[in-house]
Amino acid sequence: VVTPRRGKPVEIQALWYNALRIHAALSRTHVPPAASADSETRARQVQSRFEEAFWNEEQGCLFDVVDVDGVSGSADGAVRPNQLFALSLPFALIEGDRARQVLNVARDHLATPRGLRSLSPKDPEYRGRYGGAPLARDGAYHQGTVWGWLIGPYLTAWMRHGGQEGLDLARAALDGFTEHLAEGCIGTIAEIFDGDTPHEPRGTVAQAWSVAELLRVLHELDTE
Repeated sequence: VVTPRRGKPVEIQALWYNALRIHAALSRTHVPPAASADSETRARQVQSRFEEAFWNEEQGCLFDVVDVDGVSGSADGAVRPNQLFALSLPFALIEGDRARQVLNVARDHLATPRGLRSLSPKDPEYRGRYGGAPLARDGAYHQGTVWGWLIGPYLTAWMRHGGQEGLDLARAALDGFTEHLAEGCIGTIAEIFDGDTPHEPRGTVAQAWSVAELLRVLHELDTE
């Protein structure tokens, strides 16, 4: 109810594109070639249209949702971490200078020592504290609350598109979680954190997907 995001969200396009590319690759081995060709054609169509539809020239990043509420040509410029999936999934939709612009916006608006904010603090809908009654908590959950697991796609995108700077940033970010391992539920990672400093841990005290994404990025770094 708080964040309906009706229309065409950016991360859904990235997931659909990756599904098409993966299906095309599998089809070349397991089903008649026609299925592979069809998926490859659709993937190229998504790729050719994506930047035209989603690039936000004014902010130097991707729109969060286009065709909002079914209105063709409309776009939501809220700066959210969802756009990072266009860079971090196995088949990226954004490369080069624009990928770096997206990463710089994410670093400036969303990144914290505990993960990524779900909304830029410059947005009038931003909520920096998670707490209170259920309605107040729901109002902050995706409106600025930091999600620990989002550090994963963020760092993967930096390592993929940021060269040595990206690798150094990823190592520093992982080191930064050491402090959190001594607070809250000792030795593990919380689900969410306040968007405002000092980013107090909230929600589930030991969240599997927060831990898993840190371990995945650590493995990626070890294989570089």
